[in-house]
Amino acid sequence: MSGYRTKEVAELIGLNTDQVRHYVRRSLVQPGRGPRGEYRFSFQDVVLLRTAKGLMNASVTTRKAYRALVKLKKEIEQEKSLSAVRIYADGTTVMARDDQHVWEVETGQINFDFSRDQIAGSVADIAEQHVQAAIAAEDLDTDEWYNLGLDLEEVDADKAPDAYKQSIRLDPKNADAHVNLGRLYQLRGDLKHAKRHYELALTARPGHQLALYNLGTVFDELDETSKAADFYQQAPSIPDAHYNLARIRELQGDEVSALRHMRAYRDLVDAQSD
Repeated sequence: MSGYRTKEVAELIGLNTDQVRHYVRRSLVQPGRGPRGEYRFSFQDVVLLRTAKGLMNASVTTRKAYRALVKLKKEIEQEKSLSAVRIYADGTTVMARDDQHVWEVETGQINFDFSRDQIAGSVADIAEQHVQAAIAAEDLDTDEWYNLGLDLEEVDADKAPDAYKQSIRLDPKNADAHVNLGRLYQLRGDLKHAKRHYELALTARPGHQLALYNLGTVFDELDETSKAADFYQQAPSIPDAHYNLARIRELQGDEVSALRHMRAYRDLVDAQSD
């Protein structure tokens, strides 16, 4: 029987077993049963309970966190995994963010960051002027083009690839520029070119953790989970590499490895927040 036991979930997330069972009684999670009648929690259950713990740590009341998570679970269970949605607290308001929207979970109200929208236009104009002046003067080195690419990703993402390409033209071994260019190709669905630039990054800098992790995500998208796992294994410093490995190992029925990688994920995330 696959899945995590109550004690394992409690240790993994930082809740006590009574709190875990409380969420079961309230039907936030609906675990299966093992041969002795014990609860067996799925990976998705762990994601949901981990999110609940995060909201509690942010001083959102248990009742409010529960209402928000139940509502969110119903809204997205037919569309995407909860792991694809970031849930967080803005003061005492529970917010959710996916690739396209930010919204208040309880009200469903879409939020817009107006200050960012208002600023982006003028900053984009300045960045564009900078790009044009740099092209004319040809005075930026590879690192400056790379940094310009980072700036453009924030304000005018369509122009960022050109900056990374200029960086690579000046230094074909600029591994970070290859990784960022590959990521932009991947976001556009061009996995072939994404894979090529991740591989070039590894040629320039063997062991580049982000390049290894991103290659894993490419194979994950292609449903080649064994290859994906091979690359995730080589990126132990990336928290999400362990998160994805936990998912893959669970699908393979290797509960021990899945739990080990979820613990590694938690430890790395906690270390980054210190």
